[in-house]
Amino acid sequence: MNEYELKVYDEIADWKRKMKKRSNMLTRASKKVQGKVNGMIPDKVHQFMTDAIKKMVKATLTGSDYMTKRNQGAGLSLQQKDGLLTEKLDTYRKTAVVEGAGTGAGGLLLGMADFPLLLSIKMKFLFDAASIYGYDSSDYEERLFILHVFKLAFSSDEKRKETLETIENWEKHKQSLLDVDWQEFQQEYRDYIDLVKMAQLVPGIGAVVGAYANYNLLDQLGETTKNAYRLRLLTTPPPTL
Repeated sequence: MNEYELKVYDEIADWKRKMKKRSNMLTRASKKVQGKVNGMIPDKVHQFMTDAIKKMVKATLTGSDYMTKRNQGAGLSLQQKDGLLTEKLDTYRKTAVVEGAGTGAGGLLLGMADFPLLLSIKMKFLFDAASIYGYDSSDYEERLFILHVFKLAFSSDEKRKETLETIENWEKHKQSLLDVDWQEFQQEYRDYIDLVKMAQLVPGIGAVVGAYANYNLLDQLGETTKNAYRLRLLTTPPPTL
């Protein structure tokens, strides 16, 4: 084990402690506001978002919409893989910021359009991440892992701890995971991002909120993805390595 890998082990340990911590008071307080905000949003908007998440989960499991170049990190060290992932994240984050600002400036209809577009950006990033770390996303179990990484990034305290345990022990759990409960999946995601994304629909501040929200949501996904795959790579390397 080289010096960089030892450093990564320490970073993963810090990240795991962070993932197991209870959300701060501001985050918990925002959940109370969230219920009131949700009640002000038309039912058709809620249905639109629910349908978008359901479609995304199904597309991920079939692999039809997000396929990417295989084994992009072939021959690279872990440090180089991490560097390549950072470059990919920067590209996807810039795309998400531009898209969030543009749709946020357009009011309700364009603000609604941001939701499935952002989902697509996030999933394409995750498929690229799998490839960089040497995992073949054409395999069904790898697409299940991708959805669990997504869920880990955007879930409540309780579900985050549960999902982290699944990812830490993926080889043990994957045999019993035949599918993903998309209803639970979409509810966790909605609960995590609703407040800030709903603010994106408000005229006058939508563009700023959209850009800021998308930047931070991609950052959150990037950190979670990098550490989830590094954790897995250092415990159970893929056959292609």
